[in-house]
Amino acid sequence: MMMDDPFESSVNLEEFHLKEGYDEGYSHGLVSGRDEGKQVGLKVGFEVGEELGFYSGCIHIWTSAIKIDPTCFSSRAKTVIAQMQDLIDKYPLMDPEDLKVQEIMDSLRLKFKMLCSSLHVKLNYNGYPAEANDT
Repeated sequence: MMMDDPFESSVNLEEFHLKEGYDEGYSHGLVSGRDEGKQVGLKVGFEVGEELGFYSGCIHIWTSAIKIDPTCFSSRAKTVIAQMQDLIDKYPLMDPEDLKVQEIMDSLRLKFKMLCSSLHVKLNYNGYPAEANDT
């Protein structure tokens, strides 16, 4: 007849509590991770929307100026304005995981800087519209 190990129940108890603690922590992590992911998504989504809105507003103003006076900008500037509008129209608002998102934003930022430079307009985007010398 074999004797039971007196420490076996202690080892099993420790393993049980370890597993129970792990499972509880994992469940809690899923919930808090989902909440944190939602908050980060809302923040980043708002920031992207705000930046796209800024560029869209600038394009709207420039397009309105062209309608009033078609000679107010060079043909090159008009082309860049149209390209920026096209980029905004192509932006996948409903699919933020689309691989083109970063490429489109980078292109928009570059075209905006080039256009501002050629128009001698001192605007930049730092989370809100600001004159270049305010930053």
